Amino acid sequence: AVGASCGYKRNPNFSAGRARKRKSAFGSGAELREAALRLLDHHQNLNDLLLEVEDSVKPGGQGGAEHQEVSSESFIVSVLQEQASRLGVPTAILAAKNAVTNIEQICQASASPSQVPLLNLDQRKRLSGLLQTVKDLLASNVFCRSLFCREMWKMKDPPALEAVWHLHRDDIVGLGELLESNPDAPAVVEWLCRGLRGLCEQAEESSGDVELAGRVLSGKALNWALNGFQQTLELGRKLEFKKVPYICRAVLQRMLTWVLDAVGKEKEEDVSTLQAMRFWLNVFNVSVYKSAVRPDSLQQFFRHILTEVLTYNPLLKVSDAIHMQKEWSFTRTCSLLTTLYRKLFVAFSAKESICQLQQVLETHEVNWQHVLSCVSTLVVCQAEAEQLFKDLLSHLLIKAFENYDMENMITAFLIARQAALEGPAVFMPYSEWFKASFGNGGGHHGSSKKALVFLFEFLSELVPFEAAPYLKVHIMYPPFVPTKHRSILLEYITLAKTRLADLKVAIEDMGLYEDLSSTDESVQPQAQALRDVEKALQIFENTRKIPTSVIEASIFRRPYYTSWFLPALLRPRVLPKTPDVRMALIDSLKRADKIPSNLYSTYAQACRAVKEKMLQDESKVETSHSEEPVEQLKAELSELRLLIVDRAKYEDVPAQIAVISDRLASVLGHSSDENEAAPLNSPIQVDVSAPRLEPCHQSVVDLLLTSFCQNLIAASYFNPPDRQGPCLSLFVKMMCGHRNLLPALLGRLCQLIYHQGPSLNDAHILGLAAFVIHLSESRALIPEVEANLGISQPVPENVLSISEYWNRLLVCRTEESFAFCMRFCTAAASYLMCKFSSYPREDLRAVLPPSLVKKLQYIVPRLCLEARGILCEEAKTDLIWSSLSCPSLNYKRASLCLWKQACFQELLKEKAFQLSFREWLLLELEVYPEKDILSAWERQDFHYWAIYQWYLPAPSASGGCDGDLEKACGIIINTILDSSQRSDLGSCGQSKMSVNPDILCKLQEMVLELGCRRKLLSGCLDAWRHCLFEILQERLKDREHGSALGEQLWRQQELLLHRRILVGLPASALILTCRKGKKTTLDCEDFFHFVNSELVLCVCSRGYALSYDITAHFFRGLLNASLDCEDSAEGVNDVLTACQTKCPVMLFSAALWWPRLEPVLCSQWRRLFGAPLAEELERLREWQSSATSFLSSGVVFPLSGPPWILAAFLHCTLQQQSPCGRERSSLFSLQLLVSLLFFSLMDLISAKIAPKEGVDFQTSLEWSLEILQRLEERGASWPLLFHSAEKDPGKYRVLRSAASDRHVRLLPVAFYSLTSCFRQELLAREQTFLYVALDLYIQLLRLFMEGKDLPQSDQAGQSPDPAEHVISTARRFLLGAIPRCPAQSFGNIRPLLDACEELDPELGASLLRFSSPATELDEELALF
Repeated sequence: AVGASCGYKRNPNFSAGRARKRKSAFGSGAELREAALRLLDHHQNLNDLLLEVEDSVKPGGQGGAEHQEVSSESFIVSVLQEQASRLGVPTAILAAKNAVTNIEQICQASASPSQVPLLNLDQRKRLSGLLQTVKDLLASNVFCRSLFCREMWKMKDPPALEAVWHLHRDDIVGLGELLESNPDAPAVVEWLCRGLRGLCEQAEESSGDVELAGRVLSGKALNWALNGFQQTLELGRKLEFKKVPYICRAVLQRMLTWVLDAVGKEKEEDVSTLQAMRFWLNVFNVSVYKSAVRPDSLQQFFRHILTEVLTYNPLLKVSDAIHMQKEWSFTRTCSLLTTLYRKLFVAFSAKESICQLQQVLETHEVNWQHVLSCVSTLVVCQAEAEQLFKDLLSHLLIKAFENYDMENMITAFLIARQAALEGPAVFMPYSEWFKASFGNGGGHHGSSKKALVFLFEFLSELVPFEAAPYLKVHIMYPPFVPTKHRSILLEYITLAKTRLADLKVAIEDMGLYEDLSSTDESVQPQAQALRDVEKALQIFENTRKIPTSVIEASIFRRPYYTSWFLPALLRPRVLPKTPDVRMALIDSLKRADKIPSNLYSTYAQACRAVKEKMLQDESKVETSHSEEPVEQLKAELSELRLLIVDRAKYEDVPAQIAVISDRLASVLGHSSDENEAAPLNSPIQVDVSAPRLEPCHQSVVDLLLTSFCQNLIAASYFNPPDRQGPCLSLFVKMMCGHRNLLPALLGRLCQLIYHQGPSLNDAHILGLAAFVIHLSESRALIPEVEANLGISQPVPENVLSISEYWNRLLVCRTEESFAFCMRFCTAAASYLMCKFSSYPREDLRAVLPPSLVKKLQYIVPRLCLEARGILCEEAKTDLIWSSLSCPSLNYKRASLCLWKQACFQELLKEKAFQLSFREWLLLELEVYPEKDILSAWERQDFHYWAIYQWYLPAPSASGGCDGDLEKACGIIINTILDSSQRSDLGSCGQSKMSVNPDILCKLQEMVLELGCRRKLLSGCLDAWRHCLFEILQERLKDREHGSALGEQLWRQQELLLHRRILVGLPASALILTCRKGKKTTLDCEDFFHFVNSELVLCVCSRGYALSYDITAHFFRGLLNASLDCEDSAEGVNDVLTACQTKCPVMLFSAALWWPRLEPVLCSQWRRLFGAPLAEELERLREWQSSATSFLSSGVVFPLSGPPWILAAFLHCTLQQQSPCGRERSSLFSLQLLVSLLFFSLMDLISAKIAPKEGVDFQTSLEWSLEILQRLEERGASWPLLFHSAEKDPGKYRVLRSAASDRHVRLLPVAFYSLTSCFRQELLAREQTFLYVALDLYIQLLRLFMEGKDLPQSDQAGQSPDPAEHVISTARRFLLGAIPRCPAQSFGNIRPLLDACEELDPELGASLLRFSSPATELDEELALF
């Protein structure tokens, strides 16, 4: 210090480095101090002295200890004491005044023209030295704090904020003590506010000062909380400061006002000012207070701030809030306000925040903009807020209806609407809330008429301020009103419609598929009509029928239909060469007279003009959408990635996701969206076989999926999934909230998983698997998926839940698809078990799609031998995740690691996740054997393990068969049939009639084992039933014959599959062996019943016989089964004799196929018995031989046997040989001729409806006419052949009973094909002829009207139509025949008159005219 005052500076370490020291001239320290004081007398400057602590002489021990250095502390104290004694003042007062003078000089030394809160480096250095000296003085008790505080406020300019902070931090003078010492509290408030604003502004201008400014600000905030809001302090300090609490609150209020005044004027404020305000908001970071402030005091502090914000400047009326609240959603609210809310909410739970909000609403006048912005921030940023707000709304409604309080009602409605503005991802749509609250009689308004009137008075008061979307909700989903009070509702609807008219929105202009959950007021009728057209096109594409809603609109909503819908549908464009869906719908509407001819002609002319214009200028392209929203979305997604990788910033993720949601809405737009108009619960349509995405939508979906995958990989680099927070869940939930994005999203996932799955790399698979898990987590927001699989199938299978949708996309058919499916499902299950490891099992079950677990249960044992046992070992979930996220990934090892975990095995015990035997079979039946990942031997081993070791002994509760072989057979048969009936992806190229040979082999083994067991259990044979036919008929029992065309096709395909299975089983399985006394007999009753009731109706060949395969199978089974009989020939004879009465179609089938059947049966008989053929088999062979001989050489045809069987052999032989034997038809008996006529008519019909069977129509017609001529020549009564079996129990019943249903229904076609042979004598001879002809004509007309069974044109455009030609022929014949019929012919036609008059009035009139004499004659006879 001495050296400094003399003009030079001494380095205290200079002499320390010398080898030798100069000996001091002073003998002791006291002498040295006295010499220094004498020197100071001549060069005295106390201010400089206090600043030179750091340059003062310091103790040095390096040069030896021969003399003691002077202490700077004691030296300065000595100087101050000397000076104070001369001035006559206390040393402490002198020190305080000198310190204030130094501080004033330091703060004024800035180069800035005006004082700033932060010091520069030089100032900071000088202040640091001064404060060190003051601390030494305090330690020596020679410094007066109180005087120092008072003198500080006497400075010309108040001290810099940083200087005060240093005083406080270094424990020299506390901020509270300093503030309390100023008598002018308002001036202190002004100084603090000015300093704080300057501090925030200076921090933003200079990046180097940000950290220091943050510490200064944190210190201030801490003091506010301690001094202004500390609830319980020590008794001695409770009244220490009186002014400080007031000052703290006043400063906070002023600073809050500074920020809140900028809310709503964000665009007008200077950017630097806004940044300064954001910096100031850091005082509300909870981390600032840490353990320095008690939690209850901190909550009181934040509660006070929240109340101040919610009640600030409450000028807005409720009507303003109703009108403007859409502008107060989270993304539209000033970021200053949402940031403030988010910081405040950290100190509270979601429940505490909402309780505070509720308390403020109940006790204060509020600023509605701030309140509703607070609601939006809560529902966006707090996951629990949705349910809590629902509870609050229920509470408000209860209070409102208890006291008929309008305030609670309006509060409830405003909160419900505000929360709904944030989208269905965070809160239910307003329309859903309104329906849930008032849409049923159990609502609060249903308790009394007074409550009902209160509700409608409230709604009526809202009407003048309501926006159109809310009025539409109230009209389309009105509150439940008892019938007797209906007038109240109608009065409100009238008022609401008037308001809509004022808004130029007509309820009649509402769209066909308008989304009433949306509150977007920008959707004009033109835009809504475009959405309706797109939705109608989707429905038409799937059903090929005009949507019902369009038909209804054309009738009941004609103004909207003609003014909006049709113009949107008939937008001029260049028509494609191949008609598309739009052209097909337009054509259908035109044919249905739903498009005015002048409008259509205008449309056609405009399309031609568009085409001409395009040809003139092909270079013109449609303006592309602005890329600016997409770039903004990319920027926000990049910002999200920075937040996700930093756990300290997780609290900012919900707000950032809300911003992304807003950007995404801008990108997707509304007018281009074709699905947003669909109701929330309407299925999402996805063309799975060939997903089609708009390029703009695909790019957005790819951007979002890429962002998700990158976020997952980036976050996993730092933390395992269970420590990544809810960021990814919120991101996916946000995507699901955009209803118009879901079709493109699910379509793109279909492309990636089903079509491109095997080509994806590990990172893609990992990301998509995690994405699927989060989609399942948000499944409540995803409607069902209507999957178009490219093949017609029953509609219920088309509509899938999201879990079933994944099951359809993850197929296991080829080596590549097996590998991909294993990798994907392993990644998904492992991610879930890591991500939600802390979840209770019930919650885990809800998130995990069962289909993924079942796929793993199928694939892992199939590909890993180690998994075919019960191997469980506890593994750490993070180990699985680390193995999955490793680049060099072995999925088989990872799958086994997952499989062996005890927690995963426990999950497999849950019923929802168990893979049943049926489900296993369905998956195995999908496999392409030639492309299987397993070899044939490996597959055989796997099947043996799965069926015999796993599922057969397993209990039915876990999807097994309880050891019941019969039950296992039933499951296999039903599953094979279900699999073949099911339209599945990728099966287009495979025959649906084929059965997996490996599975069929196992079924054959089981059926043979069942047969062996039956033989062993001889005591149970009589009671044993034929389970095979029970299984098959059980599937058909609930199906109705002759229903819709689709049902008929299903039944026909089902029976064809039944036939395939029967043929694939051991032949002897068709026949039972039964013990009657001591004799073993063959029982074919079940088979005969199945043939007569099912096969003959749908699977007939030529209309009267079964196909060769099932026919040969039955006969071979018959011969095999006869081995169990004591007399095999007798057993065969008994069965074939029973066939004549119980199942004649089997004998007809034998007649048709005998040339192929005979060598097979004869060879088998010789192998089995080595004896002459059984009598009945020999008879069949003789009939065939006799028919051949008769037709070739004229040998007499034997007549021993039923004529219809003889006719069958004769007819079939005649068809297979040259027709040269027809001239011998005159030798046939009448019964034989009638039977031959029946078979020829069956062929005639077959030639029309099944030309592939090789029957020539003209040949069959000629043969039928020839037989009919022979019958006419003999005067035979052949028309009875056309009577139905129910009406004619006579001799021709057996023929009709053997015919297929379709052939019987088409008998009218065959009958009227023979009109050229009908003679006049026939009308007179056969009194029943007119009745038969009329009955068949009525059947023909009904067939035509139903559009079923009638033969179709061979070529498109054939004229005339075959059905119309037959009907016109029949009609001409009847109109000509009726006048020539005798009166007796009209006696029995009365039951047919009504039908004739209805279907053909002219024919009915003719019948009435010519039948009246007969009718009168009958009445006269009745009198006697």
